[in-house]
Amino acid sequence: MDNAPLQSLLDEAEAAERANDPRVAGIVARLVDEADWADAWKAHFPVMRIGRHLVIRPTWRRHRPAPGDVVLALDPGMAFGTGLHPTTRLCLAAVEAAGERGDLDGARVLDVGCGSGILAIAAARLGAAGVLGVDVDPIAIEATVANARQNRLARRIRARAGSLPSGEPPHDVVLANLIASLLVTLAPALRDELRPGGLLLASGIFADREAEVADAFRAAGLMAGARTIEGDWVALAVRRPV
Repeated sequence: MDNAPLQSLLDEAEAAERANDPRVAGIVARLVDEADWADAWKAHFPVMRIGRHLVIRPTWRRHRPAPGDVVLALDPGMAFGTGLHPTTRLCLAAVEAAGERGDLDGARVLDVGCGSGILAIAAARLGAAGVLGVDVDPIAIEATVANARQNRLARRIRARAGSLPSGEPPHDVVLANLIASLLVTLAPALRDELRPGGLLLASGIFADREAEVADAFRAAGLMAGARTIEGDWVALAVRRPV
């Protein structure tokens, strides 16, 4: 790997620091081998409990399940979705709540922007009959397929590159842990992916964008349901009217 461009940036940053340029105050920079980065982050990914029963277990860590634990073995690689971010935790808790209500029993589920497959695996573990994950990032598709296999769910979880429309018959539940602007843009397409009475769980919404997303869902004909919040992040559960 040619490190010349990176070294040039480091040299410029060092020169700016010597000149007391306030833009670089406190910044520390160094070259990191790609191999080091690939594994270094794993030290900061613990076993996590989310909601009442969900447990995210990194595949390189051990965990002794307690009664009632629903364990998801996960190696996200370079894909989004570890459970460390509030948006993922909010969506996982919403998936668990949907399972407790019976919304996932035998359900067909669509996971839009599946990332590591963490939400798809949770849905399958909590009763979904089948889950389709779609993502524009091929790395996410690889991670979802590998994690489904790791959790012995390869027959119930599919993943393919792409976005909406999925080309599938309407789903019982749609999961969309995206960002506010995408949720606004995709609101009509998300509605079309739901059967009448179907449930959309949407996360990735900054609190100051919640009204915008809620308005877009309402304009698309979706009916407001539960709202959950963690810090500056919000998740919404909405339904397509029967």
